[in-house]
Amino acid sequence: MSDMEELIKKYLNEKGKLDCSDGFKIAAKLKCSPLEVGECAKAMDIRIDSCELEQFGKLEGGIYDLEAENRLKPLLNEKNRVTCKAARAAAAGIGLKKIRGTLKEKNYDVTFCELGCFKEKLRPRLYVKTKTWIENAEGELLFGKGKTEILELIEQEGSISKASEKIGMNYKKAWTHIKILQRNINDTMVQTKQGGGEDAGTTLTPVAREFMDNYRKLQADIENYANERFKELFLKPRNKKEFKE
Repeated sequence: MSDMEELIKKYLNEKGKLDCSDGFKIAAKLKCSPLEVGECAKAMDIRIDSCELEQFGKLEGGIYDLEAENRLKPLLNEKNRVTCKAARAAAAGIGLKKIRGTLKEKNYDVTFCELGCFKEKLRPRLYVKTKTWIENAEGELLFGKGKTEILELIEQEGSISKASEKIGMNYKKAWTHIKILQRNINDTMVQTKQGGGEDAGTTLTPVAREFMDNYRKLQADIENYANERFKELFLKPRNKKEFKE
């Protein structure tokens, strides 16, 4: 048995499959290409599982990230597809978790798996999209994807003006969004400390972080339900007899 075969057997998960992440670990250990590992696993009749770009298997924990989107956009072809190698390279410094979540959020497809699991994947003809937001009795938008992005950028940049500039929104509009939310929840979302010290700038309060976390959980739950229900209603096998009658 070769060293590669021994490592593949060592890394098998509880389902008797080789996780995508472990396939890349083996390639790094043996200083070979991931494709060689994938081909060896295939020859051993072992399937690859839990794609780190969430193209197959079930790997939880992906999150949308604006920086990840900005990195992926120049890598897309005319069909909004990016190669596995390019997508993984884009994760440098920010992590695959953000790349994975952004691929899913923006509906970008991945081609040419580095482990050789697929080349060009056929996209489904239909897919479902959901959008969730929270508003008050007057119909004012209080919280949603846009507010979450603004707050994330404020935390990254330490400044409302820099965050609004990066997202393409003027300062007054960004600050108005925050004030409306703070007024409705009767609590503080951001804190600003003047001066030139290390602590100077704008930071999020624990309340803001809790809102962001809960919104992400709510959106994820809604998306999961919508996707499962969509598959039941629209992607189920059709009975050809129905069309003959």
